[in-house]
Amino acid sequence: MIGELVVGASTIAAVGFAYARGRRVRLYRYLEERLAPIANTPLPALDEIERRDMPGFSDRLAFVPNFLPARTFAALKAEADRLVAPERSFVPAHKKGGTVAYETLIASAPAIIAFYHSTALMNFIARVAGVHVQPTPIFDQSSLSILCYDKPGDHIGWHYDHNFYRGRHFTVLLAIANVGRAADGLSHAELMARIAGQEIVVSTAPNAVIVFEGAQVHHKVTPILAGERRVVLSMTYCTDTRSRWWQGVSRRLKDTAFYGVRALWT
Repeated sequence: MIGELVVGASTIAAVGFAYARGRRVRLYRYLEERLAPIANTPLPALDEIERRDMPGFSDRLAFVPNFLPARTFAALKAEADRLVAPERSFVPAHKKGGTVAYETLIASAPAIIAFYHSTALMNFIARVAGVHVQPTPIFDQSSLSILCYDKPGDHIGWHYDHNFYRGRHFTVLLAIANVGRAADGLSHAELMARIAGQEIVVSTAPNAVIVFEGAQVHHKVTPILAGERRVVLSMTYCTDTRSRWWQGVSRRLKDTAFYGVRALWT
C-alpha cells in the first residue's frame, strides 16, 4: 500500500514537472518570436553613444554620466515608469526590493528591449571592455530587468554577479530614477564597490551608466529610506552564451530568489 502511494505521488510529481516545463518552453518560443522584430527597432539618436569618449576599465568598472541623448532616455524612462507593480523579492540578511522580469519587458517595453539589443550599445560595451559581447539568453531571468528600490530598507548586500557562462560576463546599469533626501536630491540607496582595497560610491544619478565585470567586482546597494525611490535598468552581456550543466543549475537556483519557482523551468 505504501509502495503504491509512493509510486503514485512520484508519477503525479513527474507529470506536474513535465507540464510546467512544457509551458515554459512554449512561453520562451512565443517570447523569441515577439523579440526578433522588437529588438531590431531603431531608437532615436542612439548612434551618438558610439562617438563618446571611452572611460577607463582598468579596475573592471567604468562610469559615464549623462549617457544617453535626452529623447532616447525619455523614451526608456517613460516605459519603466509605466511598470509600477514589480515583483517583490526578499532574501533575509541580503536583499529586499522589486524586480520587473525580462519576459514582462518583452510584452510591455519595446524601447527598453530595442535598447538592450542595440548594436550601438553593444559596440560601446565592447570598446570599454575590449572584447566582443552579446546579450545573455532569453531564458536567463537576469538578462534584462528593472530593479526598483521604493520601500524603506530596500537594498542588496555585498555580492558578486556570478558568471553562469563559459565566457566573460558583464553587468550594465542605466539609472532611470533616483530621488530622495541625500546629497544632490538623490536617494540613500548608493551603489558601492570595493576597488583596490577601498570602498567607493558609484553615482547612479539619472541617465548615468555603469559597466562592470560583476564576477570580479564586489558591490552592494545601501538601504533606501522612506519616501525615496531608485529605479535602475539592469542588463547583462557575455562573450560566450554557452553554459556547462552545473552553471545552468546554479543560475536556476539563483533566479528563484528573485523570480520565484518558475525560474527552475528555464
